[in-house]
Amino acid sequence: MITEVSILPIQSVYSIDNHIITATVLNEEPLLMKFDRVLSDEECQALIDSAASRLKKSKLANKEVSQIRTSSGMFFDENESPLITIIENRISSLMHVPIVHAEGLQVLKYEPGQEFKEHYDFFGSNNPSSHNNRMSTLIIYLNDVEEGGETIFPSLEITVKPVKGSAVYFEYFYSNQALNELTLHSGKPVIRGEKWVTTQWMRKQRIREC
Repeated sequence: MITEVSILPIQSVYSIDNHIITATVLNEEPLLMKFDRVLSDEECQALIDSAASRLKKSKLANKEVSQIRTSSGMFFDENESPLITIIENRISSLMHVPIVHAEGLQVLKYEPGQEFKEHYDFFGSNNPSSHNNRMSTLIIYLNDVEEGGETIFPSLEITVKPVKGSAVYFEYFYSNQALNELTLHSGKPVIRGEKWVTTQWMRKQRIREC
């Protein structure tokens, strides 16, 4: 039984600027959804091409390099190109949160053996950013992974396989902290090939000027 209202209006199909995205509910509370065709093949490749020369070793939210997270990544500046503006606006509409609440769009690359161990996306109470905490995440897969690289939600017993152009979405803004903690997740090690994703985090309060 649903006891808290989700951020996202739950639908089987979302039409955003004539871009058709289909959806499947994987879990109701906390809300966890899988979207198909969020980005076209051409948009996925364009993001990879734009990010490839700008990658640096990934850090945790506290700005530290750690074996918890062994990928490489980068952040786009807001509206830095027509492509980024189009994608950010589509994501904002899909996540049902104004773009002024969005962090910069991030691209991550995982090579064989690289992973992101179990973690929460929201900030702990000792993190200075917790005063304007994250409330939802969208992870878009930019390529098909030959083997490995699944997104795992161990507390919910849900596994999402990377499929090019598809995405996994989840919320953790609930007043019931036990629901938020169910969003514990990890990116399993890549076994063969490589894994590219782009991630959008939304904050509770605006962080952009316009």
